[in-house]
Amino acid sequence: QARLVESGGGSVQPGGSLGLSCVASGISFSAYDMAWYRQAPGKQRELVASITSGGATNYPDSVKGRFTVSRDNAKNRVYLQMNSLNPEDTAVYSCHAIWQVSGGTLGDHWGQGTQVTVSS
Repeated sequence: QARLVESGGGSVQPGGSLGLSCVASGISFSAYDMAWYRQAPGKQRELVASITSGGATNYPDSVKGRFTVSRDNAKNRVYLQMNSLNPEDTAVYSCHAIWQVSGGTLGDHWGQGTQVTVSS
């Protein structure tokens, strides 16, 4: 059974840093494209970072230069390093795994999320 579990959330002051980790089980992790999403109260979920199975990364302008996504296929883990955090980064951060091939989607899984709060 596929499972994604995030860890590393918490509270930090503006300007601080926080690192998130997501460990996957029950999936062929190296085949999956991985991503981090966040959702703040009253707002739509938004993508904050993605990394393909081949290691290519992508970020929206809102976090570019501050957030870094990486993966360790040997450990079935994807990471999100967040620097220069500000209160607008406060949200529940969730890990997403998707395996898409030319014929369709072979797997699509979400973690339960971890809270990140940026406040003075």
